[in-house]
Amino acid sequence: MSFSKNTQKSTLDTIVDYSSVDTFPSFKECDSIIDKNQKSTCFRNTIHQKIGEELQKNTFTIKDSIDEVIYVDLLINSNGIFSLDSIQSSLKIKTEIPSIDSVIKASIKKLPKIFPANKRGIPVTTKYQLPIRIQLKD
Repeated sequence: MSFSKNTQKSTLDTIVDYSSVDTFPSFKECDSIIDKNQKSTCFRNTIHQKIGEELQKNTFTIKDSIDEVIYVDLLINSNGIFSLDSIQSSLKIKTEIPSIDSVIKASIKKLPKIFPANKRGIPVTTKYQLPIRIQLKD
Protein backbone atom coordinates (compact mmCIF):
# COMPACT_ATOMS: atom_id res chain seq x y z
CA MET A 1 0.00 0.00 0.00
CA SER A 2 1.44 3.42 -0.92
CA PHE A 3 0.34 6.81 0.07
CA SER A 4 1.01 9.89 -1.92
CA LYS A 5 0.71 13.24 -0.36
CA ASN A 6 -0.88 15.69 -2.71
CA THR A 7 0.85 18.98 -2.08
CA GLN A 8 -0.12 21.87 -4.20
CA LYS A 9 2.23 24.74 -3.74
CA SER A 10 1.12 28.08 -4.94
CA THR A 11 3.97 29.66 -6.78
CA LEU A 12 4.43 33.35 -6.51
CA ASP A 13 5.45 34.96 -9.75
CA THR A 14 8.58 36.78 -8.65
CA ILE A 15 10.53 36.63 -11.89
CA VAL A 16 10.39 40.02 -13.54
CA ASP A 17 11.34 40.23 -17.19
CA TYR A 18 13.22 43.51 -17.41
CA SER A 19 13.78 43.13 -21.15
CA SER A 20 10.24 44.41 -21.62
CA VAL A 21 8.41 47.13 -19.75
CA ASP A 22 4.79 47.79 -18.95
CA THR A 23 5.06 51.48 -19.82
CA PHE A 24 7.75 53.12 -21.93
CA PRO A 25 9.63 56.23 -20.86
CA SER A 26 7.60 59.28 -21.73
CA PHE A 27 8.08 62.97 -22.34
CA LYS A 28 5.50 65.28 -20.76
CA GLU A 29 3.91 65.95 -24.16
CA CYS A 30 3.40 62.19 -24.73
CA ASP A 31 2.11 61.29 -21.28
CA SER A 32 -1.59 61.78 -22.03
CA ILE A 33 -1.48 59.17 -24.83
CA ILE A 34 -2.99 55.89 -23.64
CA ASP A 35 -2.18 53.52 -26.53
CA LYS A 36 1.19 51.86 -25.82
CA ASN A 37 2.36 51.89 -29.47
CA GLN A 38 1.34 55.52 -30.03
CA LYS A 39 3.05 56.53 -26.77
CA SER A 40 6.25 54.75 -27.87
CA THR A 41 6.09 56.49 -31.27
CA CYS A 42 5.58 59.87 -29.58
CA PHE A 43 8.64 59.18 -27.37
CA ARG A 44 10.81 58.22 -30.37
CA ASN A 45 9.68 61.22 -32.45
CA THR A 46 10.20 63.66 -29.57
CA ILE A 47 13.69 62.42 -28.71
CA HIS A 48 14.74 62.50 -32.39
CA GLN A 49 13.39 66.05 -32.69
CA LYS A 50 15.12 67.31 -29.53
CA ILE A 51 18.52 65.76 -30.36
CA GLY A 52 18.20 66.85 -34.01
CA GLU A 53 17.52 70.45 -33.01
CA GLU A 54 20.63 70.49 -30.81
CA LEU A 55 22.84 68.93 -33.52
CA GLN A 56 21.67 71.47 -36.11
CA LYS A 57 22.91 74.31 -33.89
CA ASN A 58 26.47 73.16 -34.62
CA THR A 59 28.59 73.88 -37.67
CA PHE A 60 30.86 71.11 -38.89
CA THR A 61 33.70 71.59 -41.37
CA ILE A 62 34.31 68.52 -43.53
CA LYS A 63 36.50 67.52 -46.47
CA ASP A 64 34.17 64.94 -48.06
CA SER A 65 30.40 64.64 -48.15
CA ILE A 66 28.94 62.37 -45.49
CA ASP A 67 25.68 60.43 -45.54
CA GLU A 68 25.82 57.84 -42.77
CA VAL A 69 23.90 56.64 -39.74
CA ILE A 70 25.44 56.61 -36.28
CA TYR A 71 23.87 54.77 -33.35
CA VAL A 72 23.65 56.42 -29.95
CA ASP A 73 22.81 54.16 -27.00
CA LEU A 74 21.06 56.10 -24.25
CA LEU A 75 20.25 55.04 -20.72
CA ILE A 76 17.18 56.46 -19.04
CA ASN A 77 17.44 55.78 -15.33
CA SER A 78 14.57 55.11 -12.95
CA ASN A 79 14.47 58.84 -12.13
CA GLY A 80 13.92 59.74 -15.81
CA ILE A 81 17.40 61.18 -16.36
CA PHE A 82 19.25 60.55 -19.64
CA SER A 83 22.88 59.48 -19.88
CA LEU A 84 25.06 58.40 -22.78
CA ASP A 85 25.99 54.73 -22.88
CA SER A 86 27.87 54.53 -26.19
CA ILE A 87 28.16 55.91 -29.71
CA GLN A 88 28.72 53.63 -32.69
CA SER A 89 30.03 55.44 -35.73
CA SER A 90 32.26 54.74 -38.70
CA LEU A 91 35.92 55.65 -38.92
CA LYS A 92 34.98 58.23 -41.56
CA ILE A 93 32.64 60.02 -39.13
CA LYS A 94 35.27 59.92 -36.36
CA THR A 95 37.91 61.32 -38.74
CA GLU A 96 35.77 63.95 -40.47
CA ILE A 97 33.84 65.10 -37.37
CA PRO A 98 36.03 64.40 -34.33
CA SER A 99 33.80 66.61 -32.16
CA ILE A 100 30.61 64.63 -32.89
CA ASP A 101 30.84 62.58 -29.66
CA SER A 102 31.14 65.67 -27.45
CA VAL A 103 28.34 67.43 -29.36
CA ILE A 104 26.05 64.43 -28.86
CA LYS A 105 26.96 64.23 -25.14
CA ALA A 106 26.12 67.92 -24.75
CA SER A 107 22.81 67.40 -26.60
CA ILE A 108 21.86 64.53 -24.28
CA LYS A 109 22.63 66.63 -21.19
CA LYS A 110 20.13 69.22 -22.45
CA LEU A 111 17.29 66.67 -22.66
CA PRO A 112 14.60 67.30 -20.07
CA LYS A 113 13.88 64.87 -17.25
CA ILE A 114 11.12 62.50 -18.36
CA PHE A 115 8.76 59.94 -16.87
CA PRO A 116 10.79 56.69 -16.59
CA ALA A 117 9.68 53.31 -17.88
CA ASN A 118 7.72 51.15 -15.45
CA LYS A 119 7.64 47.43 -14.81
CA ARG A 120 4.90 46.32 -12.43
CA GLY A 121 4.49 49.87 -11.23
CA ILE A 122 8.19 50.21 -10.37
CA PRO A 123 10.31 52.81 -12.23
CA VAL A 124 13.13 50.99 -14.05
CA THR A 125 16.21 51.93 -16.05
CA THR A 126 15.90 51.38 -19.79
CA LYS A 127 18.27 51.52 -22.72
CA TYR A 128 17.29 53.10 -26.00
CA GLN A 129 19.20 53.06 -29.28
CA LEU A 130 18.85 56.25 -31.27
CA PRO A 131 19.86 56.08 -34.93
CA ILE A 132 21.01 59.48 -36.18
CA ARG A 133 21.56 60.12 -39.87
CA ILE A 134 24.46 62.45 -40.54
CA GLN A 135 24.15 64.17 -43.94
CA LEU A 136 26.74 66.82 -44.65
CA LYS A 137 27.86 68.18 -47.99
CA ASP A 138 31.30 69.66 -48.57
